[in-house]
Amino acid sequence: MTVAVITYDRRVGRWEADARGRLEQAALALYAERGFEQTTVAEIARRAGLTERTFFRHFADKREVLFGRSGELRELLATAVAQAPASAAPMDAVVAALTAAGAVFNEQRRAYSRQRQAIIAANADLRERELIKLASMATVIADTLRGHGVPDPTAGLTAEAGIAIFKVAFERWVDETNTQDWQELVRESLDELRVLFA
Repeated sequence: MTVAVITYDRRVGRWEADARGRLEQAALALYAERGFEQTTVAEIARRAGLTERTFFRHFADKREVLFGRSGELRELLATAVAQAPASAAPMDAVVAALTAAGAVFNEQRRAYSRQRQAIIAANADLRERELIKLASMATVIADTLRGHGVPDPTAGLTAEAGIAIFKVAFERWVDETNTQDWQELVRESLDELRVLFA
């Protein structure tokens, strides 16, 4: 009787852990080295030691490497706004949600986020995609506020102000010279916005 032994090529790494993370790191490295437009999915998969098929299990296309976690952030913000006490002012609920995003914008993700932002800044199509992401975050926040009984235009204005705070805090957070954590930057950005309207 013959027994077949199946072996897997470890260079392909099909069954190895953290395929998504490896693909993200490989893509970022290649985008930084060669540019986003010049990098192919095949090259990303090869750099990660995975197959193209594995790439497409995790990402619809090479842009999604940079934007694939946007849904998680939108969900986090919506959940945090929804969990705000009914007595909370709309802006306080949004600021609580932005502060909760510190779970995503932590020290372990800062270097990745800096690299990601540099790649987006260098490509007009990616900058447009980033604006779409921010607009979808504002929509989710506004819809959640409306679900809490906040009328328009207050819900929309509050959500847009929240995204302005988010953008300023994020730009500061990824700045190479910044040493402050996410929550501090959100509070500072809110304080500066309040000064404008004082």
